[in-house]
Amino acid sequence: MAEKRPVKITETILRDAHQSLIATRMPTELMLPILDKMDKVGYHSVECWGGATFDACLRFLKEDPWERLRKLRAGFKHTKLQMLFRGQNILGYNHYADDVVEYFAQKSVANGIDIVRIFDCLNDLRNLETAVKATKKEGGHAQIALSYTLGDAYTLEYWEKTARQIEEMGADSICIKDMAGLLVPYEATKLVTALKSGSKLPIQLHTHYTSGVASMTYLKAVEAGCDIIDTAMSPLSMGTSQPATEVMVETFRGTEYDSGLDQNLLSEIAAYFAPYREECLANGLLNPKVMGVNIKTLMYQVPGGMLSNLVSQLKEAHQEDKFQAVLEEVPRVRKDFGEPPLVTPSSQIVGTQAVLNVLQGERYKMVTKESKKILSGEFGQTIKPFNPEVQKKCIGDTKPITCRPADLIPPQLDKFREECKEWIEQEEDVLSYALFPQVAMDFFKYRQAQKTGVNVNAADAANKAYPV
Repeated sequence: MAEKRPVKITETILRDAHQSLIATRMPTELMLPILDKMDKVGYHSVECWGGATFDACLRFLKEDPWERLRKLRAGFKHTKLQMLFRGQNILGYNHYADDVVEYFAQKSVANGIDIVRIFDCLNDLRNLETAVKATKKEGGHAQIALSYTLGDAYTLEYWEKTARQIEEMGADSICIKDMAGLLVPYEATKLVTALKSGSKLPIQLHTHYTSGVASMTYLKAVEAGCDIIDTAMSPLSMGTSQPATEVMVETFRGTEYDSGLDQNLLSEIAAYFAPYREECLANGLLNPKVMGVNIKTLMYQVPGGMLSNLVSQLKEAHQEDKFQAVLEEVPRVRKDFGEPPLVTPSSQIVGTQAVLNVLQGERYKMVTKESKKILSGEFGQTIKPFNPEVQKKCIGDTKPITCRPADLIPPQLDKFREECKEWIEQEEDVLSYALFPQVAMDFFKYRQAQKTGVNVNAADAANKAYPV
């Protein structure tokens, strides 16, 4: 009999599952009653923080994300907690100075995070160095996630070499972050094999069901040596979320990859979340459209969210008939921009520029400030060089940055602390403000009003400005 190699499971229902399906709107109070049962499962980890949860807590739920983390930590006594961290962007959308990145990593681990999954939208490893070092310094597990994408430059040799560099950087594990559901089963076999030959680090795979192949991709990846997979409890699985935890546990039952997780316990957890799913369907938070299969994701190699963005942009301009032309323009713009992976924010930047190129009738006649930022090197280094003619047309004689972008950002922490000092009730408030100044300030005012009982409704008005 083959040697046992049980697959480990990371549960995503408390973070990416509800981020993908219901715009990150699950409140902390709904999570707490089920933590004891989830803690008994024996998950490799529970992903429960980071990504869009931080912004959504402050902006929509009027919750303190740090308080959420502390409550989750208190509930999970035996299970590792995991977060998603956007490298030098942390959880925001701009690059921050090293002192902010270091302090955020320090406070994340201090408040209960065990595993920090760190990625960069360009796979520029220089943008991950500070976060990896800071996480390790605090005793956390630093996992580097590679944004999976397709293109001439992304050969098996590229992935193998990158895995070697990640190990040399001191990371503890590697994650394949297939944000668009582009990784098909037999390519997963090749990719995992390449990463395994480049590094001895554990390999984790994260994908989305958007294109309909994710469960089969997990099967082939695990057979090829993938150590850990990301899944979601069935009520918030499939569609733009992850494959169902119970399905993958059953798939490997009785094989050398048997996870050993108890289906009876999992079914109790699923039963807890099932009414919440129905509630979200009833109130429109869960749109049935996101539960379908979108094969165009594979045909055009464009993430599902990006496709819907393109449609809405064209609709706004009353030019829906240009959809095909825009789809054909996307790969051309991507090539001009150095063939970056299409993940937040590069997917939005490439998509918007493709729409402008088609609607203007001349390529790069109108250029967004974000396109200029990419072509100026402000996001970091792309795998291929930029198209020099396009770069010249868009940024003129501006001298592009070739160093790590954060090297040009002076320390920011003291400035942020000074700006929000009158509202600070805990050290972590400085970081909330650093990432989302206006949203955090609205929350601080709301929090203050709740404590004093003065005009809570007025403070809550900020929430009404951001419809679900």
